Amino acid sequence: MKFTLGGIQTAAKEFWKQAEGKTIFAFHGEMGSGKTTFIHALCDEKKVQEMVGSPTFSIINEYVFSEDNKEKKICHIDLYRLSDADEAVRAGVEDCLYSGNICLVEWPERAPGLFPEDTVHIYIEVMDSQTRKLQIGRN
Repeated sequence: MKFTLGGIQTAAKEFWKQAEGKTIFAFHGEMGSGKTTFIHALCDEKKVQEMVGSPTFSIINEYVFSEDNKEKKICHIDLYRLSDADEAVRAGVEDCLYSGNICLVEWPERAPGLFPEDTVHIYIEVMDSQTRKLQIGRN
């Protein structure tokens, strides 16, 4: 799927339709490709109650949203500052991944082997300053 930054909310809505039933998403892409921006659009679509910036320093941000009259959580995880899977485990990432919550993970390649087999991998590529290509698959 290709999307422009101006049409990012439409892309996020379509993403959630395609992702029905999945909970763990690993976002791959170069620095500045739009991983955090797209994750924010995904959270906007879920109407999270309070969102903060990227969890680059906190590693994990949790956001609350309502769906089917139930309170649910999204874990936004940024592994950029971590060196390996052991460090990710110590930071609580593994607990999030197996919590049943939706997990949106940036820089998953920092902790290979930590992700469940059914993780959905999303690859974001910069086409030009306003356009991104998003490919969804499994690793």
